[in-house]
Amino acid sequence: MLLWSVSSVLAIIHSSTVVGIDAFNVAVEVDIANGLPAFNIVGLPDAACRESADRVRAALKNSGFALPSKKITVNLAPADLKKEGSSFDLAIAVGILTADEMIEVRFVKKRIFCGELSLDGSLKPVRGILPRAVSLRTEFPEYEFVIPYANAKEALCVKGLGVLPAKNLSEVIAILKGGKRMDLPEDLFPKEEKPVSKTENKFLSQFDFADVRGQYQAKRGLEIAAAGSHNVLMIGPPGAGKTMLAKRIPGILSDISFEEAMEATKIHSVAGLLTGHLALLDARPFRSPHHTISDAAMIGGGSNPKPGEVSLSHHGVLFLDELPEFKRHVLEVLRQPIEEGRVTISRASSTLTFPARFMLVAAMNPCPCGYFTDPKKECHCSPIQVKKYLSKISGPLLDRIDIQLEIPCLKVDEMTGRALGELSSVIQARVEKARDFQKERYQGLKCSFNAELEPRQVEKFCETTKDGQLILKTAIRELGFSARAYHKALKVARTIADLDGAGVIRPEHVAEAVGYRVLDRNRWSERV
Repeated sequence: MLLWSVSSVLAIIHSSTVVGIDAFNVAVEVDIANGLPAFNIVGLPDAACRESADRVRAALKNSGFALPSKKITVNLAPADLKKEGSSFDLAIAVGILTADEMIEVRFVKKRIFCGELSLDGSLKPVRGILPRAVSLRTEFPEYEFVIPYANAKEALCVKGLGVLPAKNLSEVIAILKGGKRMDLPEDLFPKEEKPVSKTENKFLSQFDFADVRGQYQAKRGLEIAAAGSHNVLMIGPPGAGKTMLAKRIPGILSDISFEEAMEATKIHSVAGLLTGHLALLDARPFRSPHHTISDAAMIGGGSNPKPGEVSLSHHGVLFLDELPEFKRHVLEVLRQPIEEGRVTISRASSTLTFPARFMLVAAMNPCPCGYFTDPKKECHCSPIQVKKYLSKISGPLLDRIDIQLEIPCLKVDEMTGRALGELSSVIQARVEKARDFQKERYQGLKCSFNAELEPRQVEKFCETTKDGQLILKTAIRELGFSARAYHKALKVARTIADLDGAGVIRPEHVAEAVGYRVLDRNRWSERV
């Protein structure tokens, strides 16, 4: 921790930067010396950070403060940590005023400054305020956080943190000099440690399983997947309802907890995806990238790595529609996050790890034309074309998908009938009950759901009867199950038992779990 040190020409102001999704303290050292007027920023700043000189100069002038006609040097320490973005504008401006003795040093002690300055002196919001606030509350609990007013709602999610929001530079100076602080409206403060309910969430309220006609087996499979956080692949002809089913999965997942919402919101904050009215994610994320996405956008990356779609789906759902249309290398990079719940990005200067504990939901056609399994429409694809199309999904990736569902076309009565299906709220109640069993069972362990079990934990928590073992042995011989597929089937059987409220995995649970592996290579290729 750097000590505060101020003379007539030197000031040290505290700010912070975000690397990955973690915040680090940065000391903004401002030196004013005699010489030709100049404004230099050092300490590995990027282009946006170097441009702070012009923004700060104009903001000070338009806020009624005269910039000293001297040589100004700003050092962002530690100098070996790359700084990016415009979040240091406010700290640099306050540092200049402090070094020029227009602000007393006692007014800036134990305060951290973050914010972008407009040319007229107003403060604009910046990315990554939530991880900065979490870090500040942990490392320097006695410090106050001076930030733009637009970021106040996000920072106030961290309980016990002193937040001083302002709308412009003049307000910041008035606050520092002991002037009246801005009265914050109550709607900026989180009312309770619980996100908005699903009925209040606009996205979830418009997608209900009651709208889905027929597809009872698919609904059952998705309920099991939601209960155990299992990965799902849906395969069927166009118009069967694959996308419609996928969009309704978030509505049957258990409510996101405050801790989960904080973790997910940190990632979205760093990515700059939080809207002005939303400080904390009110539901589990649902991400649906287009199949033209690059591997860097999917997994995360860049010269200064940013989270990708797998991390933005943390504690939520990643939906990949038209799975075979994704580039092969894009799909293959999913292996690590699916298995480990995190993704590691290595660069020459650093190695960053982003959380990526998501539920993968994928959909695809059975062949290029889409009608290979349709009993009413003729498929014009040759067996070679079908095999080539299916081979776009590698065996190792397919092996990591717990539940594989065939989605048939709707029958006439199902399509024209008016009877509504089961409400998402009813399904969600069963899912919540099954997840409560899992949380109690795995209390004190790193895992929370059946899909997260390690091989040794599978042997401990997923025991079945002799008849159940016999079914699994037959599946290994007949369907060519790998060791991973064997464990996946046991995990799914454990989830089915939890939905039934059974402590022991019975043969019928195992049989149903094995039935959800029918798209494995050996079985599916027989139909081509």
